Amino acid sequence: MISADRRFVLTFNGEIYNHAELRRELDDIHAFPLGGWRGHSDTEVLLQGIVTWGLAETLRRSAGMFAFALWDERNRHLHLVRDRFGEKPLYYGWAGRDLVFGSELKALRAHPQFDAPINRVALRLLAARAYIPAPFSIYEGVFKLPPASVLTIRGDRHVPPLKNAPTEGGAGGVSLEYYWSYLDVIGQALQDPITDETEALDELERVLARAISGQSMADVPVGAFLSGGIDSSTICALYQKYSATPVRTFSIGFEEADYNEAEDAKRVASYLGTVHDERYVTVKEAREIIPLLPRMYDEPFADSSQIPTHLVSRFAREQVTVALTGDGGDELFAGYDRHLMAPRVWRQLRRIPQPFRAALGGPFARLPASLWDNIFRAARRGNSRSVGVKIRKGLRVGASARCFQDVYSSLFDEWGYESSPVLGEENPNPTHKLEMNTPDITCAMYWDAVSYLPDDILAKVDRASMAVGLETRVPFLDHRVAELAARIPLALKIQDGRGKNTLRRLLYGFVPPALVDRPKSGFGVPVGKWIKGPLRPWAEDLLDPSRLRRDGWFNADVVGKRWQQHLTGERDSTAAIWAILMFQSWLTEQQSPLQNVESRHAVGAH
Repeated sequence: MISADRRFVLTFNGEIYNHAELRRELDDIHAFPLGGWRGHSDTEVLLQGIVTWGLAETLRRSAGMFAFALWDERNRHLHLVRDRFGEKPLYYGWAGRDLVFGSELKALRAHPQFDAPINRVALRLLAARAYIPAPFSIYEGVFKLPPASVLTIRGDRHVPPLKNAPTEGGAGGVSLEYYWSYLDVIGQALQDPITDETEALDELERVLARAISGQSMADVPVGAFLSGGIDSSTICALYQKYSATPVRTFSIGFEEADYNEAEDAKRVASYLGTVHDERYVTVKEAREIIPLLPRMYDEPFADSSQIPTHLVSRFAREQVTVALTGDGGDELFAGYDRHLMAPRVWRQLRRIPQPFRAALGGPFARLPASLWDNIFRAARRGNSRSVGVKIRKGLRVGASARCFQDVYSSLFDEWGYESSPVLGEENPNPTHKLEMNTPDITCAMYWDAVSYLPDDILAKVDRASMAVGLETRVPFLDHRVAELAARIPLALKIQDGRGKNTLRRLLYGFVPPALVDRPKSGFGVPVGKWIKGPLRPWAEDLLDPSRLRRDGWFNADVVGKRWQQHLTGERDSTAAIWAILMFQSWLTEQQSPLQNVESRHAVGAH
């Protein structure tokens, strides 16, 4: 869309939830477009806001999820912009002499001169974490724009292709600036906490209700995912309270009881009075999704909950076009077990000087895992399988850790303190430092919010839902909700050894505690069992040593050893093996002649 004054051209993906409010503000100061408003879209409001207030001020005023490119015809500048938490993706890089960008890598690959090689650094990160964190992408010289940032490229200067992602600041005609900082939000919140629980709950309901109201406005049918857990139940409860009509909620169930949350969701929905739909899917239906994943995710991605996320999205899309989700609650309210566990571990470790830990732990860490298994078996301490591997890793972490971040980052590396399966590259271990006097739990929540959340959780949901034309929206990630949540102190968020106390207390006003108080479970499927059972032929074909050696990305011996440990039950290596399988599947898809032909017709290269 071109602005009425012809200065700006905008290509836009996403939603500005408060665009009606912004439009009223523009009307109040008589700053409507030349010739009057052409329609009612948020895109036109965004453009006119930029004309009136400038890009920086318009972004400050806007609440939404978005990725967009803005061309300034007067100054000959291109601005690439991403929303505050990274709900919408934006890739950019060079194809020959041309700058290319889009929401999907296939759009960049469609350029005739695109020939970027695979990035081994990114592959090492994928093997460790199951996702590729920003600013890396699977290709060298192609980058993910970080959340809450603006990349400006001067069109009046020759800008050569970048070998590395730009850091904050500018040089050579390219600059990167952040228009919002979650780090600053945390710092300001520590100076202005809400210590009264009643006030915290009232304010949280107010800002969440406003976010849900704005995000549930659409010209198409809207619903919500409901798992029966704290986060999604809170969203659905408030949505139902403030909705003029019954809310449509969706959940899926599985044959495996350990992975089935449908009954919990059904009970919550019945109590809230939503119009609830559930569907039970078979193992066969779930496994049929796997061949679709490489094309759906566009770059290798290995969080196996991608499968049920796609299934519930496909089910919901039969009735609605937009669905609200409960994502973000864990990161804002200390919901992951690791938020509490990792600080406890570090408190014990830091009591022992690191040189002493290294001297003591190092030799024990070199003992074979089987020896530790035998020790536990002799002591009759439950199932001894895999305990040796965990003990060895724990000893190595304890021997080397110099700060809390060393301990926390070790939780995300499936190959930590072992030989990497990726040939020719070691883990660069990108970090997000929190340089202020904050509790370790706050640090853990921050790191998850700026890396794991956008690059794993939000990427998973966005790709899984958009593959079926469903738009998901995340009320917890309205920046006003996040800013309020940061002001709620840990003493209110964590009580009786459990996180998310604030959300629980809010939710208890709508449903009995017994309906939602149960151990936290992930939204997953048993792929670890599947690859040892019905999917074993598929897995072994992708992990064939001769194939791995021919492709040249993985050390066949290292992968083979880990695979055998998984098959025998010596070690649960589901996450590590699944990451390799997802890369191998993606690589096969990229090498397919049909895929190459289809990619030439992809839309989105600029």
